[in-house]
Amino acid sequence: MPETGFHFSQPQWFLGLLALPLVALWLWRSAAKAARGPIHRYADPHLLPHLSGVRELRRTERWGRFLSWSLLWLLLLTAMAGPRWDSASVQLFHPGDNLLILLDISRSMDATDTAPSRLGRARQEVQDLILQNRELRLGLIAFASVPHVISPVTEDSRALLLTLPALSTGLTQLPGSRLQGALDRAEQLLDALPEDSAKAMLLISDGDFDEPGLEDRVRTLAERGMPLHVLGVGTVEGADVPGDRGPLLAPNGKPVRTRLDEDQLQALAAAGSGLYRLADYRDDDTRAILEIAAQSRLPAEISNDRTRVWHERFYIPVALLLLLLLPRFRDWLGSSAKRPARQGVSQGQGNAGSSRDGGRSA
Repeated sequence: MPETGFHFSQPQWFLGLLALPLVALWLWRSAAKAARGPIHRYADPHLLPHLSGVRELRRTERWGRFLSWSLLWLLLLTAMAGPRWDSASVQLFHPGDNLLILLDISRSMDATDTAPSRLGRARQEVQDLILQNRELRLGLIAFASVPHVISPVTEDSRALLLTLPALSTGLTQLPGSRLQGALDRAEQLLDALPEDSAKAMLLISDGDFDEPGLEDRVRTLAERGMPLHVLGVGTVEGADVPGDRGPLLAPNGKPVRTRLDEDQLQALAAAGSGLYRLADYRDDDTRAILEIAAQSRLPAEISNDRTRVWHERFYIPVALLLLLLLPRFRDWLGSSAKRPARQGVSQGQGNAGSSRDGGRSA
C-alpha cells in the first residue's frame, strides 16, 4: 500500500467489473434471439408494438441503458473499494488501566427500595464513574438473561453518557439474571486488550443470582489478572418487583419480593480479589473503585510512536451514484402514480359500457 497519494484500501472490489462483459454478451444474444422469434412470422415489425403492447428497444436505447447502468455499477464498486488520500499522524498511547462495567438490568433492578429505583441508582453510579474518571479506559456490558455489549473498552468514555438514559430492563426479553454469560463476554473483551495493560471488572447489581460456580469462575478470572470489584444496589429490607400492572406475581399469587444479597456480592468481590462497596449518594464509593482500579503495571503515557490515519473519500462516489439515481426514482414515482389512474379510467369505461348494454337489454 502506498504511503502517500491517492489509492484504494480494498481494490479487489474492482473484480466486479468482470461482470460487465458477461452482461453485454447476454444482451447481445437475447436481442438476436428476439429478432428471430416466431412472433415475427405473423406480423410486420412495425405492427408488432400495436399487437403485443410492448415496443422493442432500438439498438441505441438498449446499449445506452447498458452504459448508464455500467456507470452506476462502476461508482458503486469505487465506493466499496475505498478511495482515500491525505492522512493524519496520530500519536499512540502505551497500554494503561481498563475497567469493564457489568451492569445488571434484570427485572429486580426496577425495585424502588432505592430512589428512584435500583437501576436508576446504578445509572447514576456509572455516570459518577465517567465524570470522575481521569486515568481509566471504560467499557460497559448490560446483562440480564443474556449480555449486551453497550461499549467495548474505549478512551472516549464520555460517549457512554449518551447511552445511559436508554438502559432499562425492557432491553431484555427473557426473565432472569445470569452473571456467567456476562463474565464470559467480559473475558473475551479483556483478552483482546494489550497484555501489559491492567484489566479489571466492576459489577453493579443487587446480587439476585442463582447460578452455581460463580465464585470459582470469578476466582479463575482474578488469577488471570482480571479482578472483580462490586457495587451493591438496593437494601436488605428489599421491595416488590414491579410488573406491567402492579407488583410482579409469583406462581402462588403472592408478589415477588427482592432483597439486596450482600453476602453473595461480598463473596464474589472476595473471590475476585476486588473491593465491595454499597452504592450510596456520596462520591466515596465510586472514588474508591476508581483508585483501586487505576493501579496499572504500566502507567498510561504518550509514546513516541505514531500511526497514520487515512481520510476516507468513499462518500464522493456514493453522492454521485445517488444524484444519477434521483431522476430514475422520480420517473418511477410518476409511472406508479399514473398506473392507478389509467386503471380507474378503464373501469369507468367498462361500467359505462355495461350500463349502455343494460339499457339496450331493458
